[in-house]
Amino acid sequence: MDGYLIFLAVLAAAVIVTLYFGVKTVPQGMQWTVERFGRYQATLTPGLNLIVPFIDLVGRKINVQETVLEIPSQPVITKDNASVIVDGVVFFQILDAARAAYQVQNLETAIINITMTNIRTAIGALDLDETLSKRDEINHRLLQVLDAATHPWGTKITRVELKDIRPPEDVVASMAKQLTAEREKRAAVLQAEGVKQSQILRAEGEKQSNILAAEGRLAAANKDAEARERLAEAEAAATKAVSQAVEGGNIQALNYFIAQKYVDAVAQIGQANNSKLVLMPLETGSLVGTIAGIAEIAKDSLGQATKKV
Repeated sequence: MDGYLIFLAVLAAAVIVTLYFGVKTVPQGMQWTVERFGRYQATLTPGLNLIVPFIDLVGRKINVQETVLEIPSQPVITKDNASVIVDGVVFFQILDAARAAYQVQNLETAIINITMTNIRTAIGALDLDETLSKRDEINHRLLQVLDAATHPWGTKITRVELKDIRPPEDVVASMAKQLTAEREKRAAVLQAEGVKQSQILRAEGEKQSNILAAEGRLAAANKDAEARERLAEAEAAATKAVSQAVEGGNIQALNYFIAQKYVDAVAQIGQANNSKLVLMPLETGSLVGTIAGIAEIAKDSLGQATKKV
């Protein structure tokens, strides 16, 4: 009886050990390689997997998720002999666990070293200005080269980024001075453009002002000419009316006409700028006598002209 229990216990232990070595549960994001007598046999995918106990063993446990590798800083000489400090990151994913496990001894170290080498090659072919301004072009070139180089290892390089490119301190100082000079130049150009525009606008304003003033003077001159023309017409009509009245024997119209002209002349003499003192007979009797004398002369002249006719 005791032997039977011992047998059952040994059998149970053997079953447990067999299950332990024959049933494998692979977590998500991982792939395990199976080796039979030290040689690669198969790849276990996530989930429950069965292998031959005691013959097949788990070889390498490979993470097939996308992984980020930090590329350490290194000094790089550019094409124009400027030394810069460069670091970066590489994103990669293992597509074939067997090749990643058995085609290269240390995958991550290999990727880091080949990336640093290609960074030196890519930047060494460019000037400092191109290195600082063409970072996207450098990243794209590195991505193509590294993807092709790591393909035999069952790896896909998904992205390469240069994190920092640090030029020497003297170059940084020179670039700062150049940037300051460029900003001052742009400010001077903008200020000159502003002065130019201001002068153009001022000239345009003066031009428009002169045009409007000239148009105003032209309109005033036209109005003055029109007024003088109407005044002349009125004077001609008045003279004609007086002449007709005198021919008809009405001497009072002539007296009124001459008196009006006399008064206007006296008013103009008094309003002249160079008239400081004016002495002339302004008595009413003298004025009437003068007008009467002029009227008699005009009447005699008109009478003689009538007799001749």
